[in-house]
Formats: sequence, C-alpha cells, structure tokens
Amino acid sequence: MLVAALAIASSAFAQADPGAALLERAGWDAVAAGQADVAAGAFRQAIAADPANARLHLGAATAAFMQRRDDEAKRALDRALTLDPKLADAESLMGQVLHRMGDLPAAIRVYEKLALEKPGDTAARATLDRWRRELDLQQKMQQNVGDHFAVSFEGPSDDPLAAKVMESLDRAYWRIGTVLNTLPNVTVPVVLYTTQQFTDLTRSPSWAAGAYDGTIRVPMRGAPENDAEMDRVLAHEFTHALVHTLSPTAIPTWLNEGLATALESDDLEWAEQIVGKSGGVPLDVLRSSFGRLTDAQAALAYASSAVTVHRMLQEAGGLAVTNLIRDLGAGAEFDAAFARRIQRPFDEFQASLRSR
Repeated sequence: MLVAALAIASSAFAQADPGAALLERAGWDAVAAGQADVAAGAFRQAIAADPANARLHLGAATAAFMQRRDDEAKRALDRALTLDPKLADAESLMGQVLHRMGDLPAAIRVYEKLALEKPGDTAARATLDRWRRELDLQQKMQQNVGDHFAVSFEGPSDDPLAAKVMESLDRAYWRIGTVLNTLPNVTVPVVLYTTQQFTDLTRSPSWAAGAYDGTIRVPMRGAPENDAEMDRVLAHEFTHALVHTLSPTAIPTWLNEGLATALESDDLEWAEQIVGKSGGVPLDVLRSSFGRLTDAQAALAYASSAVTVHRMLQEAGGLAVTNLIRDLGAGAEFDAAFARRIQRPFDEFQASLRSR
C-alpha cells in the first residue's frame, strides 16, 4: 500500500509554489525512511502553501496511517478524493484505512471500484479477494460477548474453546491492567481462526502466534491443547489492545512489542538467555515493524525488547510506562517523555542495559 503511494515521489512536482514542491519531496522521502512524524510535518506545511493539491493530502494521509491516526488519515483521503476523484493511490489507501478501522464492507466497496478502474492491478484484486473471504467467514461466525471482550468464532454457540478463550482473556485483563494501572474502557473484539485462515487473512509472518490491528486475531481452531501457550498468546495480544487505548498513534515497536512480551507470562528467562548470548540489539534498530524479520531475527528482536521493557517496569513501575505511552500518543518527543517518566535520559538507560 505505502509502496504504491511512494511512486508519487518519482513524478514531477508541479505545484505553482516551488516551496510546496520541495516540502512534498521531503515528505515522501520521510515516508520512505519510515519517519512518519517528519513526513506529517512536511505535508502539513506543504498543504498550507498549496491546499488544493490532492497529492499533498494523500501524503498527509499516508503519514497519519503510519502513525495509526486512522480518523485523521480518512479525513485527509476524503479531501484528496474530493480534489481528484481518480487518484488511485488515495483509493487504495482509503480501503486499507477502512479495513483497519473495522469497516470491512466499506473497504470492499472501495476496492471493488479500484479493481474496475485498474483491471491490471493484481495486488488490488488479491486484496479484494482476501477481504471477501474474510467477510464471508465473518458472516458465518458466532459471537460470545462478555464484560470486556467480544469473541467471534466458527462453531456452536456453546463452544468450549470460545468459553476457555474468554476466561483466559479475562484473567489477562485484570492481571495486566493491575500492572499498568489502567484498563481499556471499550469492548475488545477478538476473532478465532484456524491456522490456515489466520495465515491467509492476516498475512502474518510464519513465526507470528497472533495479531492485533484493532481486533485481536489468533489461530486457535485445530491447535493442540496447550492452556499455557493460549494464555501467553492472548495476554500478549491483549497488551497490544490496551496500548492502543493509551496511544492510538504508533509508538516505537520495541516499546509496544517489548511490553506485550514482558507481560505475556512471568518467565523471561528465554529472553535473558538470547540477549546474554548476542548482546541484544540497539533499540533504534527496533523502532519499526518486526513483520519482515526472519525467525531468528524476530526472536532476537522480541527478546531485546522484552528485556528492555522489563527493566523499565522494574525501575520506574507500570504507571510510569503507561504515562510514557500516553505522552507519546499525545505527541510528546520521545527522549523528553522518557526522561520525564522513567527519571533518567534514554541514552543513559540504554548504556546501563549494555553494561549488565
């Protein structure tokens, strides 16, 4: 999706205002580098100079999508498509935004239109086919709604696995909420898949045991009975859901995944062993998605992140980490927020990890 949007960066920048053209180029360069905050600022300035340029609103939407500001991304895309109804990259991103917001029928309608307009776009057609399969499955599912979770699954309404999942989630809700001194104020949607359905619909890497994109998605159907593993996976994904209520925008991946991994169980010996053998990974390398990592790289990334966040929890406590995430969600600069909440500079904290 973002790759398609980036193709714009190689086109001619034809704004009447050369300053806006330079800002647009800087914005797309920042998108390519994964610097969503920088991109957002560049596109915001460019729009102020050239508000009728649809590409600039697409750029702002792309940056907002990277930051997980989906409402903001949708508004920017609405404006882009009002200015240029045939801007295919804006339509493509709109479908992705609607899908992540949970409006699957609307996302499908957008991609049906896109497929008609661009019949040779095989990637759009593949996405449309996958989303149609997802909707078909969704319509066949039962749903159990509890006090904190709504669990969707295939099978009879009294399915014992669904009940067991709900009980496990409720335990994670209270345990993790107590550590972090906060609880989500919304019902968290959960979908149980077979392994094949999970792989097909989420396109997660082979090492992924679950996924969270506004909905907790886990491959439970047909899985061997292993209550401890089920508890671990569900606790991990619930932590992501809780983080999202604290910061709807993206936070450094090492912080998000590290917190989920540190809180998924009481045993971090495996992570300590991996970090002890390798020396860990600099956290700057772990700011963006782990999705493209190999199995071995992912294990090292998760271990390094978990050991780091566990140390933060030990030193500053769960409430400090919660407030750090809230600060980042409110737009605070990372180093300043870290020093304020963890009570020492981030560089000093990283150095202390390396010296252990």
